[in-house]
Amino acid sequence: MSDTLHTYFQKCAQHYGVKTALMIKTDGAYREISFRQFGDRVRYFALGLSTLNVQRGDRVALLSENRPEWAISDLAILSEGAITVPVYQTNSPKEVAYILNNAEVKVVIVSTGEQLEKIQSVRSDVPSLERVIVMDPVDGADVDSFDVLLQTGRERAEAEPDLYMEHVRRAGAADVATIIYTSGTTGEPKGVMLTHENILFNVKAAEKVVPVSEEDRCLSFLPLSHVFERTVGQFFMIFHGITIAYAESIETVAENMGEVKPTIVVSVPRLYEKMYARVLEKVHAGPPLRQKIFSWGIETGRKLTPYRLQGKKGPFALRLQYGLADRLVFHKIKDRLGGSLRYFISGGAPLSREIAEFFYAAGVTILEGYGLTETSPVITANHYDRIKFGTIGQALEGVEVRIADDGEILTRSPSVMKGYFKNETATKEAIDEEGWFYTGDVGEIDQDGFVKITDRKKDLIVTSGGKNIAPQYLENILVSDKYISQVMVYGDRRKYLTALVIPDFGALSEVMKEEGLSFADDVELAAAPRTRAFLLSRVQEKLRDLARFEQIKKITLLDHELTQEAGELTPTLKIRRKEVTRKYFDLLDALYEKEF
Repeated sequence: MSDTLHTYFQKCAQHYGVKTALMIKTDGAYREISFRQFGDRVRYFALGLSTLNVQRGDRVALLSENRPEWAISDLAILSEGAITVPVYQTNSPKEVAYILNNAEVKVVIVSTGEQLEKIQSVRSDVPSLERVIVMDPVDGADVDSFDVLLQTGRERAEAEPDLYMEHVRRAGAADVATIIYTSGTTGEPKGVMLTHENILFNVKAAEKVVPVSEEDRCLSFLPLSHVFERTVGQFFMIFHGITIAYAESIETVAENMGEVKPTIVVSVPRLYEKMYARVLEKVHAGPPLRQKIFSWGIETGRKLTPYRLQGKKGPFALRLQYGLADRLVFHKIKDRLGGSLRYFISGGAPLSREIAEFFYAAGVTILEGYGLTETSPVITANHYDRIKFGTIGQALEGVEVRIADDGEILTRSPSVMKGYFKNETATKEAIDEEGWFYTGDVGEIDQDGFVKITDRKKDLIVTSGGKNIAPQYLENILVSDKYISQVMVYGDRRKYLTALVIPDFGALSEVMKEEGLSFADDVELAAAPRTRAFLLSRVQEKLRDLARFEQIKKITLLDHELTQEAGELTPTLKIRRKEVTRKYFDLLDALYEKEF
């Protein structure tokens, strides 16, 4: 019988035994769970689920932040031949109800009382839902306890030692393991059906990309509901004996990195953009001598970069300078990342080339890859020893990639989804008769097989003059500016481009004070004409080498960041263009009021 995700996991649990598998912070300190303990809890919880009549093919939803119970629940669900339906903890009750109904969920597992309230508020609207399980202790609710089910399963395992192995044979490698609802930037989410072999193929193909060992530690903070973290941050790490430490929250990542000292971190570009901005802000606030030393250090790193990319040592004198730069400049950056980091893995959205090159020069490697929920997810990646900045790397082994006549990136591999749940029409639109999946991204492949994305097909701006413009390409250039935190380029069917800009208020306030501008708060700072003029000049300077029709003529500023809670960002922190345009249309439209 071919391996499934849960049978492969149990082999790993047995092989790695007492080695630490998971770490979670409780009462101010991280505690450890060994692979053996992890494996036991998966077995016990699986048998506990079976007492609730969870059977092969049933859909079980997971609504929780990242924590050990998430991984335990996921693998236990799969062990029963059931299908995991992950739900973002930030989803609204209405969004949760849509997913539960569309997937016809039978059981939902939630983490806290807060998440339970969401379920209770929509429970009467979800006729398929039979049971609710809560990880944390709660009072007076008509729910099942995670810990009680764990104990029930333990008793069953002790009474019938062979029962678990009978259950795990229910599912085969070709069976659906999970239905993941794409967050999307427009429209209702679709349920992507991924099989056990889809995800296992992707995990094994990724082995050739990044060097790992049992000594590695990974900090987990991207939502496990997203396929990127689930495949790369969970299954890949577990299957290679790598310890996973869960961050307390996205806000405590910096603190937790110092405590855990991870060697590998999986994240989306937004983290690197914020890190980059903080580094530059700190340097800018320092004395002139420190700024000069920093600039020299980064320039030294840039000079050595071409040699490092080719696996060469470089000139002796340059290496001596780089060693000095490392002691004076780079080690401070690395120390803030825990001091043990070997590399970052970036995905979920395009990474600015300037930011990737900056960190590489400072001795911090970011390996950018690319994929979609429908492809389990990784399609291409920059290898640890084969990096080309500005690209998303080469296709994984066993993955085919080609460019369609209209520039769309197509892919075909064993990791392409089975289809969209209960949506055959959408499935046929996404996958052709030859098995090619249409990604919706526009790109190109160079002579070395490195793929470059230019934009999302549906996000292309077409000006009234008929020019096609890729907004993400411009936005990636702009967010590398230390005074810009977020930006959305606008101008579809308009004469020229404009942009909605959210400043980095920390860096911006310092430079405006130096120029004599007084302001009470960020609202007043954003409203000042001098602030807008300053940022417009930065925008135009960044884009000066692009074509005339790609220049941004006007900008408008927001006095607050776009957030996921406000519905302006996806769970992987990509801008929901349709929602942001709708919300701030009056501001954007005003930039064209004097058009003739």
